[in-house]
Amino acid sequence: MPEGDTVFRTARTLDQALHGELLTGCDLRVPAFATVDLAGERMHEVASRGKHLLMRVGEASIHSHLKMEGAWHLYRHGSRWQRPAFQARAVLETDDWVAVGFDLGLLEVLPLAREAERLAWLGPDLLGADWDPDEAVRRIRSEPEKPIAVALADQSNLAGLGNEYVNELCFLRGILPTRQVAAVTDVPGLVDLAHRLILANRDRAERTTTGNTRRGAQSWVFSRAGQACRRCGTRIESGSLGRNELELRNTFWCPRCQT
Repeated sequence: MPEGDTVFRTARTLDQALHGELLTGCDLRVPAFATVDLAGERMHEVASRGKHLLMRVGEASIHSHLKMEGAWHLYRHGSRWQRPAFQARAVLETDDWVAVGFDLGLLEVLPLAREAERLAWLGPDLLGADWDPDEAVRRIRSEPEKPIAVALADQSNLAGLGNEYVNELCFLRGILPTRQVAAVTDVPGLVDLAHRLILANRDRAERTTTGNTRRGAQSWVFSRAGQACRRCGTRIESGSLGRNELELRNTFWCPRCQT
């Protein structure tokens, strides 16, 4: 699942291949930007901001979001793509590489000067130079009646956490996802753990919150409904939680370890 660490690694990989290179081809396969052609422009940088990926080309910024199914791949010219061509939403070429964005949940082109304004709503980036834990804590506490899982997933509070991290953080702190923010006694400790956990996974090919990278042993509760809790053996329960009915996410918890 693409979360802040996945997007960070994706941006780093793309930047290593494309940084400073001239685009020789630009094919954006979304109606609003299908006529945009940045061929001949130089790729200054590929960076991440929370779960958003930014390609700074000439005076433009190609802004994408992976959502649930999206991915960026790098290919050598003439090599076979790992996904079908109809899923491609962006194809950017240099002399050496072809960068393909598949099933992107969001793809748009902005004037570079407007990039910061477009993303100003985001909270402090857990993996960014602007990381500010005190500001993240302040934002989370600003809505005391909100469920803590919803507050942690809100990108305007802190940028980078997705549903997997949120569920795992609540377990590690012994907090039911539905507990109101006002009833969480150590929000700073929770934010600090979120930062340490995503930082520890930033350079891993396989995300783990248990410390075990073996397949099937990487999470405590996420996607483990009906299975035994790794700590106490109680059956993991599941439900749905979100800011509204359109944003409901699967939620997992141990009814004994989390209160």
